[in-house]
Amino acid sequence: MNNHEQTRLTSSELSAVWSSYMNNSFSACVMKYFLNNVDDKQTKQVVQLSLDISEQTMSIARKLLETDNQPIPIGFTDDDVTVNAPRLFSDAFYLYYLKNMAKVGLSVYGVALSTAAKDDVRQFLSNAIKESTDLYNETAEVLLEKGLYVRSPYVTTSDHTEFIHDKDYLGSMFNLQHKNRPLNVIEITHINANVEANQIGSALLTGFAQVAESEIVKKYCKRGKEIAKKHVKVFAELLTGNDLPAPMPWDIEVTDSEVSPFSDKLMVFHTSLINASSISNYATSSAASLRADVATTYVRLMTEAAVYAKDGFDLMIKKEFLEQPPQSPDRAKSKH
Repeated sequence: MNNHEQTRLTSSELSAVWSSYMNNSFSACVMKYFLNNVDDKQTKQVVQLSLDISEQTMSIARKLLETDNQPIPIGFTDDDVTVNAPRLFSDAFYLYYLKNMAKVGLSVYGVALSTAAKDDVRQFLSNAIKESTDLYNETAEVLLEKGLYVRSPYVTTSDHTEFIHDKDYLGSMFNLQHKNRPLNVIEITHINANVEANQIGSALLTGFAQVAESEIVKKYCKRGKEIAKKHVKVFAELLTGNDLPAPMPWDIEVTDSEVSPFSDKLMVFHTSLINASSISNYATSSAASLRADVATTYVRLMTEAAVYAKDGFDLMIKKEFLEQPPQSPDRAKSKH
């Protein structure tokens, strides 16, 4: 391989850089609006940190794309946000939202780093992981200081090491008379995280459905809100059925504003992003859950989320919202 080939971005590297530019361009728009509608000083500092990270990440991603002679995606611009629109979400919601999005960033950048070879791309992604970590920690600290951090349940565990000797530990998918064992801490961790993520998603989509300009986008966001609420109920019942509390974030209500701070394009894109994150989380959670009924619950809910995702892509194509990622050539087509 010649030197030119070695300096080009591979498909996985191009995917990581392109996606990072797109995602941070929408994030910057959201943060600009949040920043103009925040009262608490500590919360404002965290929102500013998130905006700074997004703008810096976009700048580096742009340079990597330009060096590789790749077109810069349109992404999202100031045309997609009205920073002076009335407040739609509370300061507390901003903190829960940022905590959740930092977790998404850690997951996405971690996977991307494991596929990158070029030094500058690995450095870019490693820095993105560090910044996502910093954002998570800063947000967590503010939530803790304000008494808003929602902790996982405390459980009493055995005082000695045990091995699993009985297949009954796995439980049953179909036998309703079978009494399943209590949840283990790994299963509790994933269920708890998915409850919290869906609560934030439900609040976000409640706001989007309230302000969207297009009726079809309103309906899509309302449907997503109902799916998120349903998933919260399913996961919460798994916890309460085990005599464990379900996490309940404080003060994430949506105001009565009907003035949209964001374009319909941005809101549908954002919805597709958090839905994709849910599908990824459910897959990981299912694989980590040894109790059969819990694992199959994730598969069932993942199917519903996948159908919703497909309908979202259909909507984005219909409304010409969906920007095409870099594409490999159709060699079969080029022969004719």
